[in-house]
Amino acid sequence: MRSLSERLGLGQATRRSLAAVVHDASPPKVLLRAERAARASLRWRVRLDRPAPRKLDVALTLFVLLAAALFGAERGGQLDGVMAEASHAGDWFARSLGLGVAVVTVSGATHMSESRILAIAGIDASRSLPFFDVTRAKARLEADPLVKQASVRKLYPNQVVINIVERTPYAVWQKDGDVSAIAADGAPIDEVVDGRYAGLPFVVGEGANARVSEYVGLLRAMDELKPRVEAGVLVDQRRWNLRLKSGVDIKLPEDNPQGAIAELLTLQRQSRILEKDALAFDFRVPGRVFVRLTDDAAAAWAEAHAAKKGAQP
Repeated sequence: MRSLSERLGLGQATRRSLAAVVHDASPPKVLLRAERAARASLRWRVRLDRPAPRKLDVALTLFVLLAAALFGAERGGQLDGVMAEASHAGDWFARSLGLGVAVVTVSGATHMSESRILAIAGIDASRSLPFFDVTRAKARLEADPLVKQASVRKLYPNQVVINIVERTPYAVWQKDGDVSAIAADGAPIDEVVDGRYAGLPFVVGEGANARVSEYVGLLRAMDELKPRVEAGVLVDQRRWNLRLKSGVDIKLPEDNPQGAIAELLTLQRQSRILEKDALAFDFRVPGRVFVRLTDDAAAAWAEAHAAKKGAQP
């Protein structure tokens, strides 16, 4: 008895078909590491050989043109100007978005005006917060001799906060007609252009700034006569003259000037010596005082002594 498949003549063909299927379903080949790397590099080469997207072409073109322009500006010495113009454009755009510098708060400044602080920090109506460099502003402020420390902060959308710690002015120093406020160590910290430092000790002469603490000590020794002193003049960088507000000079010795001041105080308390018609009192010789009279007082003294001599037999 034959099966239905045999009757239909399908047996041999079916077996041949199944054999073919079994033969074709062989296991896949496993690629070695070198082969995998070769195929990966081939894929990249194929991708790079394809045409670049149009947007990428435009971006690369703009980048090349910008780099060429910056390189040319740098070679021509105009890079700062180009960058400044770019910054101005950025400031304009930021201000149009409401990010311009509209409020500036300054604290801690006693002797520096706000306008001076803003000028040093580089702040004006054209600036914007995104393009304002707080690090550079801080460095510029601390480069000023009067500023000991500064902090600069941005508060969005439109505020800059500046805090200043000033050096303490200790005295005023005049040299060759230039007048400066100085710190306790003698370092000039500000130019004197008004009366802000009128109450500080005033020293005059080459090297007087470095010895200002010595002069302040002499002022203290003057006791009740201190308000009469206008300035201390350092002579030949060796000794002090005290210039009184009346124009009288008190010439102090190089050694022991405090002793000479004590002698002056004694004479003033006993005989009101400073009320005499004198231009200078010289205490440079220990134990002696030389007085330079005014012209009128000298003439009166000479006349009186001539009369005395004439009256003698």
